[in-house]
Amino acid sequence: MAAIIQGIGAATALTSANSLDTKKSFFSNSRRSLSVGAERKGRTFVVRSDGRLSYGLNGRGGRAEQLITNAVAAKEDTAAASTSSKPGHELLLFEALREGLEEEMDRDPAVCVMGEDVGHYGGSYKVTKGLAPKYGDLRVLDTPIAENSFTGMGIGAAMTGLRPVIEGMNMGFLLLAFNQISNNCGMLHYTSGGQFKIPVVIRGPGGVGRQLGAEHSQRLESYFQSIPGIQMVACSTPYNAKGLMKAAIRSDNPVILFEHVLLYNLKERIPDEEYVLNLEEAEMVRPGEHVTILTYSRMRYHVMQAAKTLVNKGYDPEVIDIRSLKPFDLHTIGNSVKKTHRVLIVEECMRTGGIGASLTAAITENFHDYLDSPIICLSSQDVPTPYAGTLENWTVVQPAQIVTAVEQLCQ
Repeated sequence: MAAIIQGIGAATALTSANSLDTKKSFFSNSRRSLSVGAERKGRTFVVRSDGRLSYGLNGRGGRAEQLITNAVAAKEDTAAASTSSKPGHELLLFEALREGLEEEMDRDPAVCVMGEDVGHYGGSYKVTKGLAPKYGDLRVLDTPIAENSFTGMGIGAAMTGLRPVIEGMNMGFLLLAFNQISNNCGMLHYTSGGQFKIPVVIRGPGGVGRQLGAEHSQRLESYFQSIPGIQMVACSTPYNAKGLMKAAIRSDNPVILFEHVLLYNLKERIPDEEYVLNLEEAEMVRPGEHVTILTYSRMRYHVMQAAKTLVNKGYDPEVIDIRSLKPFDLHTIGNSVKKTHRVLIVEECMRTGGIGASLTAAITENFHDYLDSPIICLSSQDVPTPYAGTLENWTVVQPAQIVTAVEQLCQ
């Protein structure tokens, strides 16, 4: 199966039967995961389900180009660089989260953990493994299966001076606590006239996994983004997972830390010495000149895979892990836009009302004069995530689509 969307020049508006036709609409829902077409010298690119790019006149025939997955980029690829000779110690991402949490629990006795199975079981993804025997059941509290109750309890504990870390077994389950997160967590500092601080961290896994089904494949970043008074960050590497965890715990603001279920076993060497990251700072993953690619969480790795292909095609993409989902780091993003004049946003969040939509609005409002072409946003399809593995892949952005979108932007 292939989805074909034919581009008509560099400023083509790509629409579907169900999309709203606007003058600058570049993408809309299609039969595939927001597949992108690009016309070059009368040829139409076809993004196939096997990740291959075919092209021919009007989408008929033509040879296929295989996505390059392990080519050597002209500039050093940070993710591919060997870490064996670097100082520090190697950790999986879930271990880095635990190390950051444990260091903060050692440093501050007010830090505590609560959630389902976080105690002696060690958490569904073992982020809290070993903490209950060390700190006791009062600081690592197993709760009933009642997200609204233990989230509300954690917010109340934060009001009294504790620094709770609330684990949602899955981010989708935290919808049951949306009232507590919105009406209490985000607003109490304001509605109390500053009498209460809410230094609480709400964290847990989300994202499209390997056939976990629709209810366990939620991307809820945009659900919580509109709540005033809350900060949001998304980790993507063991290094930033630990640094963001420590920063979130130390913050006097409520922070939601988004983790991805498919990144927990990612391994990286991190420093032995203590470090804390900035909750409002993006990460420059790969400097470049031709196009700014903004992404976060798991899509960072799809973008870097696509970047190898793009470099071998003669493009020089700049890749930024925005990391801070609220507020956006418009300083880093703006400097990149002023340099490249082209923006591609790649997200796993839904297209309608997603993080990409908010980011597009922010860039357009602040840096419109620096853009040489409309912003392109590649997002997940607005459908419940299918259980079937092949269909699941079709609902999220794939590296081949990123390559095609950059080719269109740079025409």
